[in-house]
Amino acid sequence: MSKNIFGSVASTENFPLMPAKLPSLISLLTKNVPESCRPAVANAVFPALGTLVSDVRFDLIDGSQDKEPNFMCVLMAKQSSGKSAVNAPIKFILDRINQRDKVNRLREKEWLAAVNSCSSRQAKPEHPDDLVIQILSDDMTNAAFVRRLADARGRYIYTKMDELELLNNLRTSGTKDVGKIIRLAFDNAEYGQERVSFNAVTDRVPVRWNWNASATIQKGMEFFHSRLVDGTLSRINLCTIVRERGAEFRYLPYDQSFADSLKPFLDNLESTHGHLQCDEAFRMAERLHRKCMDISLQCDDLVTEELASRAVTIAHMKAIVLYIANGCRWDETIDQFCEWSLDYDLACKSHFFGRQIAIEQSREIVTTHRGPVNLLAYLPANFTRQDLLSLRLKVGMSEDCSPILRVWIRRKYISYNESTGFYTQLSNCA
Repeated sequence: MSKNIFGSVASTENFPLMPAKLPSLISLLTKNVPESCRPAVANAVFPALGTLVSDVRFDLIDGSQDKEPNFMCVLMAKQSSGKSAVNAPIKFILDRINQRDKVNRLREKEWLAAVNSCSSRQAKPEHPDDLVIQILSDDMTNAAFVRRLADARGRYIYTKMDELELLNNLRTSGTKDVGKIIRLAFDNAEYGQERVSFNAVTDRVPVRWNWNASATIQKGMEFFHSRLVDGTLSRINLCTIVRERGAEFRYLPYDQSFADSLKPFLDNLESTHGHLQCDEAFRMAERLHRKCMDISLQCDDLVTEELASRAVTIAHMKAIVLYIANGCRWDETIDQFCEWSLDYDLACKSHFFGRQIAIEQSREIVTTHRGPVNLLAYLPANFTRQDLLSLRLKVGMSEDCSPILRVWIRRKYISYNESTGFYTQLSNCA
């Protein structure tokens, strides 16, 4: 795969650097973690921040209306690289929801006890309408997932998974691939179950679900192996940790002062509702989309083109959340941060999956042709070995050009000029 502006797929050195000046909320949430972990934390906090937001909608640059900000983030990094750095910031963000959930879990327990104590002749107490539990365990079943979505009454539920494969707990006989639920969550589409049993959960509700997951690089690549071009990966915000050997690695303490500084931002997120029109965020998203399309054309990079539209939407949603947290006031640091976040997201996806996505894309191209692909028909009259190599990779073939070049020369399909390094197609190759 060709190198693009976001960095080589073979190197971690070209991930874009974070802006020197960050939005106040992001600066606060990243200040206590080692420098190498700050890019990951800056992205990973958004699912938790988004869970505080309810009944907020905005319009996208593609004409879609009433989009809700929702986030799914996967942190892929080597073992012992510091993936736990995201835990404390997320914990502090969700503390107020955790406290409410404790009360509601106790109420739910009392309600279940009342239901179970009723005889068959007694009317069972109704499920309380305001019994909302937003934070789910990472070992939830599909039925529990649907039940919590229905009970949330328009709020977002949240899950944090230390292992990415725990997502597979949501699979049922009707939903064999959890990727379907991920795709529905990004679009807030309806999902649910149809059951005939009296005690079974039967409901169809919009999927309002934010989540974080971590994975080693190997486990992450295994999880996404069959989900690269079906829209699953593109809907997820990807981040990583690049930890230099010998670099200082120290956490600063989280205390009441940190919580007090965080509170005004969280209050803003919980108290803002309705349809928001942030012209600055809209113009930013338009500019970022143009930038991505220009890059994909200049670099002939179909991978960037494949991933860009939803990556821009993720950046747009981050801008809306930061705008709300800032008291619905725009700041240029929001623009700069969201542009960096977009570049960083695409760099991570290109780094881990760019080559595999290109191969999958080429397979889709090949299926549009009848029979074998005549490579010579797609090469210029005079071509180089690199031209052939690029074409072979584009259609999903191996990099070894030597055998076919020898055959073409022997059969007089082409000739080779050693002084120029060019191959020339001959008339009898048609």
